[in-house]
Amino acid sequence: MAKESIDTLVVGAGQAGVAVSEHLGKLGVPYLVLERARIAERWRSERWDSLVANGPAWHDRFPGLEFEGFGPDDFVPKEKVADYFVAYANEINAPIRTGVEVRRVERRTGKPGFIVETSDGTIEANRIVSATGAFQRPVIPGIAPKDDGLYQIHSAAYHNPEQLPEGAVLVVGGGSSGVQIADELNRAGRKVYLSVGAHDRPPRAYRDRDFVWWLGVLGLWDIEAMAPGTEHVTIAVSGAYGGKTIDFRELAQQGITLLGLTDAFQDGKASFRSDLVENIRKGDENYLSLLDAADAYIARNGLDLPEEPLARRTLPDPDCMKNPIKELDLAKAGITSIIWATGYATDFSWLPATALDDKGKPRHQRGVSSEPGVYFIGLPWLSRRGSTFIWGVWHDAKHIADHIATQRKYTAYHEGKT
Repeated sequence: MAKESIDTLVVGAGQAGVAVSEHLGKLGVPYLVLERARIAERWRSERWDSLVANGPAWHDRFPGLEFEGFGPDDFVPKEKVADYFVAYANEINAPIRTGVEVRRVERRTGKPGFIVETSDGTIEANRIVSATGAFQRPVIPGIAPKDDGLYQIHSAAYHNPEQLPEGAVLVVGGGSSGVQIADELNRAGRKVYLSVGAHDRPPRAYRDRDFVWWLGVLGLWDIEAMAPGTEHVTIAVSGAYGGKTIDFRELAQQGITLLGLTDAFQDGKASFRSDLVENIRKGDENYLSLLDAADAYIARNGLDLPEEPLARRTLPDPDCMKNPIKELDLAKAGITSIIWATGYATDFSWLPATALDDKGKPRHQRGVSSEPGVYFIGLPWLSRRGSTFIWGVWHDAKHIADHIATQRKYTAYHEGKT
């Protein structure tokens, strides 16, 4: 039986797959998108119920379509974000085949292209675009206690407070997910302990402009390489409840007990590093540095934006910072659940090993793999700081599609000469 053939096969129909679809279609590249579940599935099933986009609607979108029913400064709920990508895919007539899992990609022998094994048969493709993104496999660190009496889940599996058993909750991770989940649980009347590691803490808004605007005009979205030592620093920011700057001292005032980085579990006790004050201090420095840069930009360009002196107000240190908890008896604290907001790992084991380094990570330059014919899209710092954001993925996808179209022209010239 003849195998199905396509010039370019895109794996994944999240924001990255839909973005590259638009550009491939405009350039006339024959392509097919395979998605193992539904379009933008992770937005629907691997995020908590109340999640909203962390950026305002005017910013966190593709250029060709606005969010229907939302104002430019609104933070769009996750289901509506998923609906947006479905609508976008329909508008560009993207050939997306859902419910098909790609299991293995192998290079063809003696001729260009790849053999792709899927759950629905075999496909031959000249090029492969991995649009599976960076949030593929939830990671719970090895220090997690082996205790059947504790309810433990990754933040990807958390949906709402009612999902958890009665009792206090330990949330491990002080980035956007951990902070928002801890805040929601605290508002629901739970006793919450929040383990805070190193983080950046930008203002939600400053002097009548959202922080995404400030990063844009200051050129910070387009930085092409991260600073040394910032590879694993998370960002504490939220669009929840209309958008508000994350302030760990304020969260403590509201009843959340802050802890340092989670270090170990033994004999029913959790131990924490003595770094809470330092982590929050460095987050404060990050926050103030953006305010300073914004003030300098306003002065330099003569902008008429309102002063905001209260933005530099610092609340008193709560007791959990003055007397940091080094060890916590989980049972005595009433902790029955642990939520691990500890990030994700990538899994590209389905791709040829020649496209990956010795740690299984993609070898590429701006998404163009060292393995000819393989491309990556949706990865952090693919070309710039904004590469994993909705708008950043769209711009990176244009570069990938242009590269594919150029390669097709060279191939067509060669075939015309033979």
